[in-house]
Amino acid sequence: MISDARVPLGHHPSYGTAYEQMLEKVRYEGAYPTRERADEAVRLVLAGLGRQLTGDERVDLAACLPLEAARILTTQVPDPRPLTGWAFVKDLATRTGASPATTRWDTGSVFSAVAAHAGPDLTTRILRQLPTGYALLFGRAELAPAA
Repeated sequence: MISDARVPLGHHPSYGTAYEQMLEKVRYEGAYPTRERADEAVRLVLAGLGRQLTGDERVDLAACLPLEAARILTTQVPDPRPLTGWAFVKDLATRTGASPATTRWDTGSVFSAVAAHAGPDLTTRILRQLPTGYALLFGRAELAPAA
């Protein structure tokens, strides 16, 4: 179980309405049994994305997300060596002890909600900045470089 060490188990802070709606979208998309499980997935995946995303795309995405989600994203220090999509999933799985399949599911569920907040143009910009393999995680076909 992934949890915030600062919040005792059984006690969850009250979230803003926009974050609650994001959690419900993730819960629905991921077929999670509880809102807490959806929250764990959101925190894991957004923290991971925060370690990969830089520049204007990071700033613009944070501005689109609910405040709680933006904080998770922006409190991470970007990794100087960006990971491919598959390496991203494997890294998250290693950090949590979950299987790569479960982590891939979590990532897709959260990225679906992120893309809904970001819109198609910003999502495309994000995918252009990240290494290969993220488009499928966002539910898109892999972008081909211009000839």
